[in-house]
Formats: sequence, structure tokens, C-alpha cells
Amino acid sequence: MTQAMDTNNRQLTDALTNAFSVMDQALESHRAEPKAEEIGIVTYVSKSIVRVSGLPHVGVEELIRFPGDARGIVFDLASEEITAVLLDEQAKIEAGDEVRRTGQVISVPVGEALIGRVVDPLGRPLDGLGPITATDRRSIEQESPAIMDRSPVTVPLQTGIRAIDALIPIGRGQRELILGDRQTGKTAVALDTIINQKDSGVICIYCAIALETSVVVKVIEDLRTYKAMDYTIVMMAASENSAGMHYVAPYAATTMGEYFMEKGRDVLIVYDDLSRHARAYREISLLMRRPPAREAYPGDIFYIHSRLLERATHLREELGGGSLTALPIVETESQNLSAYIPTNLISITDGQIYLSPKLFQEGVLPAVDVGKSVSRVGGKAQLAAYRAVAGDLHLSYSQFEELETFSRFGTRLDENTRKTLEHGRCIREVLKQSRYQPLPVHEQIAVLLAATEGLLDGLSPGLIAEAKKAIERAATERLGDVNRRIRAGEKLTDEDRKAILDTAGEVIRSLTEQKSDVKP
Repeated sequence: MTQAMDTNNRQLTDALTNAFSVMDQALESHRAEPKAEEIGIVTYVSKSIVRVSGLPHVGVEELIRFPGDARGIVFDLASEEITAVLLDEQAKIEAGDEVRRTGQVISVPVGEALIGRVVDPLGRPLDGLGPITATDRRSIEQESPAIMDRSPVTVPLQTGIRAIDALIPIGRGQRELILGDRQTGKTAVALDTIINQKDSGVICIYCAIALETSVVVKVIEDLRTYKAMDYTIVMMAASENSAGMHYVAPYAATTMGEYFMEKGRDVLIVYDDLSRHARAYREISLLMRRPPAREAYPGDIFYIHSRLLERATHLREELGGGSLTALPIVETESQNLSAYIPTNLISITDGQIYLSPKLFQEGVLPAVDVGKSVSRVGGKAQLAAYRAVAGDLHLSYSQFEELETFSRFGTRLDENTRKTLEHGRCIREVLKQSRYQPLPVHEQIAVLLAATEGLLDGLSPGLIAEAKKAIERAATERLGDVNRRIRAGEKLTDEDRKAILDTAGEVIRSLTEQKSDVKP
């Protein structure tokens, strides 16, 4: 036993001798080198804005750190001090606090790990599902693709909404503005479009800017109910967050989408909404005492939105062929489309979907005003089957809207005018669609073709609603070969049109016979 103890002691002594030898070598080889670090001092604190002195080499848009790990972005540089916009709450920041540089610009995590998650504009999880294990981070400010790196927009992005897919088509890589007064269904249109991307391979991003938390929670619950969170990222900058968070949110969301676009994927991003984003930037600019321009917005308000939306595009096949489709939302006041922010965004985007409060009040949902809505991509990003019916549909509906205005004066109408009004009212009923019920392409085509050919004319609104559903079911059940050709983008042949119209006619006759057999 004594021999074993001696052996253990010798081993311990040898181990300690080796450890001390290694430490001595490390101390001899170490050379203390001074490291310079810039530390600034907070001189002024207000809502969302902090002024700092003592950071002579800091750069514009550099991320700086305050006590408590609060962060801010450098916006203005002056000879004596800098001005930074706070991203986190400023309640614990006081004059005299130390500020340190990070040497980095603001960045967010990107990658597959974000799909199905709810995050803030800094990429921090808000859904209680644990940390996000992203393998890469990217700056929120990225250059938009060069003109030579872009391809024409030719592939449709189906929204599942008849009025949009037929009359105002959206293509993958397009920027289509959704605008209208408050409570006219702008967010509903965007959510229907997200829900319709199920099984399409499109990654969706919903960016909530300065919305009430309860509103965003309802949106998330709706997305979960319809299984859309399986392919969606929700970025939330709630109304109680700082103006700095509202400002960076759409740029951070776009960076997350660009990652998938560069991998050859198709991405849809919804900005809800950019009018609140503009107000947040106006608040920041006024607090920083920048010169105000029209409606007190700063002079570069157009630039901050154009550099954001120019990042949406369709890349060339050599670069993967991915796309980023943007659906920015903007709120108008009293139907004023000529206000500063709406006109700016109309000029930047490739078209707009205008939602009319008048149509909304009349129960025409979605309340898409076809006359004031346009898609500058048009039929190039539309399936061939739509082009076969959409031209007649758009013309008939436009004539109806014009004649309806004059018919209200009570003048006597000739037979052709009465038929045009009746046909237009039928089309209006056909374009009505319930929320969260996006329709597949073949069902839309079947109903639209029946409407343009006048098969639904003369029916009551209630019977038209029943006929729509019956035609949709019949098209799915009986027209398998025709449906496959429609989805493949092939043109409607005369035989296809006849098959659809025969099916629709049979369904309508069956419904009318059933109604006539019912005794009053």
C-alpha cells in the first residue's frame, strides 16, 4: 500500500512539474500588446435618438452598444458628436453612459432554420420555440441586383383570388402595390396569397411594421390554422417597439428572402405596411432635425423605399433563376391616391391593386377596383387559359361600370344597355370571393368562362353563388384532362372550351330545375 502511495505521489509531482513548465513557456513567449478601443459618452437622450461624443472613427450605419447590451445604428456624423437611432428600449440609457463600437453593420440570421418562426428585426425569436440555429448572417443592407442579372417576369404567382389572377395578374419577381383606406381588406388579400402558396414551393415572409401586437397574433393564428406557417417566416416589429426597429424591419426581412432567392427558390414577401414605415422614418428624421419636405417627410423618403423594392426581382438562370416577389401595402386616407407616400410607391412598383371602400361597404369582397388597378407585367405572367377569358371579362366589366353610373339618373335604357348592365352585375357576383378561400386555377377558369359566355346571366345573386360552387366542384371532378392542360399553361382548345361550357351549362340547368320544383 505504501508503494502504491509513493507511485501516485511521483505521478502527481511529475504532472505538476509539466504544468508549471508549460506555464513558464507561455509567459516567456507572451508579449503584451496595447489594444486601442474607442469609448464614447452619451451626451443626450430622447425618444429613439441618442447623441454620443468621443467616437471619431465610427462609420455611418455602424452598430454601437450601450450599457445593458442595448444597440443602436449610427445615422449622422458631425465633428463633435454622432447621432444614433436606438433599436432597443432607451429607458436605462442616461447621459454619461459609455458607448462602444462593434465595427459591424446590423445583420440578421438567414437560412432554413427561420422557416416557421416568428422573429424580430434583429433575428431574435419571439415565438418561445427556442433559439434559432442559423449557420449564416447577412447585412440588412444589400445592393439590388444589376440590370444584366435580371430576367423578364414570365412565371405567374397565383393568388387564388379570381379578380386578381384574371384581371391584375402578378408574376414571380414583380412588385405589386396593395393600397386602400383603412379596413378595406388589404391584409386579407396578402394573407390569401400566402395561403395559396401551399404546395407551390414558394417561401413566404410576412413583415409586420408598427402593427398592434393583437393584430399580428391574429395573423399568425390564421397562418397556423391554414398550415401556412410551414413555409412562412413572420417578422414582427410591433407598435410598442422603437422607431428604429420599425425602420430596419423591411430591410431585414428582405435580406432573409434574398438568401432563398440566391439559392434558386421563389420567395413572396409582404410589407404590412410601408406607410407606417415612412412615418417611423419621418419621426427619426424630425428628431434628428433634418430638413422636412412635403408633408414633413425628409427629402430622401423616396430613396429609402426605392432601394428596398428594387431588391425584388427575377434572377437569370445562370444565377439560379430564383425570384423575390414583393407585395408592399400602403394605407390611403379618404381615398386620396395622390398623397405623397402612395404616389411615391405607385411610381416605384410594377402596378397596384386598389381596394375601394365603396365596394367594401356594398359587400363586394375582395373590394378590388378594377378600373384603378393595373399590372404592368400583364398577360406575360399569366397562364394561357386566363388570357383566353380575361380580355372579354375586363372589357365587359369596364363597360358595365361606366354604364352603371349613368343608369342611376333614371333615364330610359334600350335593350342592349340593359343586357350589358345585367351581364356586368353577373360578373361582379362572380368576382366575389370569401376570405381565406383561395381557388385553384382550373376552378377559376371554369366559372369565369361560364360568366363571360353569359351562362349565368339572368340568375339571382343567391343562385349565382350556388352555381359558382357547383361549377367549381364539377370542374374538379369531371374535367381532369382539361385541368391538367390548364395548369401546364397550355392554351384552351375549342374542345376544352366546349367541355367546360357543357359541364357548366349542365350544372346551371340542374340548379334552376331544382329551384323551380321548390314550392313557395
